[in-house]
Amino acid sequence: MIQPSRRAVLGTLAAAALCGSGVAQATVTPLTGKTIRLLVGFPAGGGTDAIARVLAEHLKDELGATLIVENKPGAGGQLAAQALKAAPADGLTLFLSHDHTISILPQVVKTPGFNPSTDFVPVAGFASFVNALAVSGGTSAKSFADYVNSVKAQGSKGSVGVPAPASTPEFLVKVIGEKYKLDLVAVPYRGSAPMMADMLGNQIPAGVGSIPDFIENHKQGKIRVVAVLGGKRQAVMPDVPTFSELGLAGLEDMPYYGVFAPTGTPKATVEAFSSALAKVIAKPVVLERLTAMGLSVGHMTGEQLGQRERAYSAVWAKLIKQSGFQPQ
Repeated sequence: MIQPSRRAVLGTLAAAALCGSGVAQATVTPLTGKTIRLLVGFPAGGGTDAIARVLAEHLKDELGATLIVENKPGAGGQLAAQALKAAPADGLTLFLSHDHTISILPQVVKTPGFNPSTDFVPVAGFASFVNALAVSGGTSAKSFADYVNSVKAQGSKGSVGVPAPASTPEFLVKVIGEKYKLDLVAVPYRGSAPMMADMLGNQIPAGVGSIPDFIENHKQGKIRVVAVLGGKRQAVMPDVPTFSELGLAGLEDMPYYGVFAPTGTPKATVEAFSSALAKVIAKPVVLERLTAMGLSVGHMTGEQLGQRERAYSAVWAKLIKQSGFQPQ
C-alpha cells in the first residue's frame, strides 16, 4: 500500500481546515485576476458615471478582477462606442450605456462609426429609468403648469437643456413645444453634469434628463422636477406627475441601462460578467443605492437586453420619423 507523502497530508488538512473555517472561495471565471475597462460615454459627476462607479465597486470583488471606470465623454457617448468597437474582443473592455448611444444615436447620425447590431454583443441589462423635465431653482415655477405659463409669459419662447444633441430628451422638448404651443429650443450639452452646472447656476431655466441626473439636487431643493415620463409615478418622487397624467400620452416606454462588449467576445466571458452583475445588483446595499438614484433595478441576460434594445429602437424610429428629424 502506497503511503501519502507528508506534504500531501498537510495539504489535505489545510484545505479541510479552510473549508471548515467558513471562508468562501471566490468563483474562478475568465475575468478573474484581470483588469477590466468599463467605458462610460459621459463626464464624471453625471448620473451614468455615478451608476458605473457603484457597480464597479462591487463587481471587482464578485469577479476577483480590477475594474477601472474610464470616461470618454463626447457626442452623446459616440466616442466611447467607437472605442468599444476598436477594442479587442477579450472581455476586458466593456461599455456601460443607456439607450441613447445604442438605440437613438445610430438613427440620428449619418456616420456614427459603429453599428450596435454587428459591432457589439449585449452582455447584460440591469435597470430601466425615466426621463424628466426639471426647472432651475431660480425660476418661480413649482409645477409643470407653472412652467408652461412662465414660458407663455415670455412670448412662448424658452430654452431647455438636454444632455446630448439629437437625444430622447431633445425629442421630448420638441413634443412638449408642439403640444403646448411653445417655441422651445433644445440646448445640447456634453453630458448631464455640465447641463446640471448651468441649471444650478441659473444659466438655463429648465432641462430634460434622466431621474439619476436630477434626483439629488431635486431632493435638496436646488432644482424642481415637474414631470416624468413612464406609465406611473416614480417611487423616489411620488408627488411628481407623469406626462400621461398631464395629457401628453405615448411616452410611456422606459429607457434602459446595459453593458455591451465587442462582437466576438467569448460566450463564457460574457456569461461570467452577466452572472456577476446579477449577483451584485441583488445585494441590498447596491439595490438601495441604485433605487435611490431613481432606477428600476432588474437583471436582463444578454439575449433579453438585445430584445429590449431592438424593441426600444423600433418605438423611437417611429417617433423620430414623425418629428421630421433628418440625420445629421
